Amino acid sequence: MQKTIYVINPNSNPVVTAGIETAIARLRVAGGPAIECLTLAAGPLGIQSQYDVESVVLPLLELTRKLQPTAAAIVLACFSDPGLHAVREAMAQPAPMPVPVLGICESAALTALSMGGRFGVIAIMPTSIPRHLRNWGTMGILDRLAGEESIGMSVAELATGASTLERMIAAGQRLRDVKGADVIIMGCAGMAQFRAPLEQALGIPVVEPSQAATAMALGRALLHWHGGV
Repeated sequence: MQKTIYVINPNSNPVVTAGIETAIARLRVAGGPAIECLTLAAGPLGIQSQYDVESVVLPLLELTRKLQPTAAAIVLACFSDPGLHAVREAMAQPAPMPVPVLGICESAALTALSMGGRFGVIAIMPTSIPRHLRNWGTMGILDRLAGEESIGMSVAELATGASTLERMIAAGQRLRDVKGADVIIMGCAGMAQFRAPLEQALGIPVVEPSQAATAMALGRALLHWHGGV
């Protein structure tokens, strides 16, 4: 039976899921596992607060337990990595073997560290930045962080806002020119469609987190690296 990499959007916004779908399309390779993007119907329209993050953990656990028998890997496609450690713990139980679980925030940072000396992050809201900083502190990589810049837009506004790319370019330029970033991370899955034009405008590498995590999941599935909690 062919296994599937499940890329789960923990918010209930189908526009965000569609953007993720487009971003990871090129990672569907002959001979590799299927890749399926899912939307968590029980999630909020956008995950923009710690309350939103915590609210989706139990629904994610319920969904991923159902998916485990057919899963080659699970990707949690929200930059706050909601439920990452809880889902990893649940998926570590053999059924018939552990399932790798990747968060897009963690995966984006690991990818960025391999592409430059200091990374900068474009956040959606100012209130997102403290959550990100907690992640970087937990990972022990604060000394590689050049800084974060917010574009002041909600998740729902990202895909439809006419000024989204313009604001992202301005934030990226500040991170590059003022704070010394030589690689940029897009700090929300809802930004997925803007990676290529942003990278072209900035002239430095731009990491789209859903792509980074799905690429890691694909490598682990193909190499049968399952890992632990």
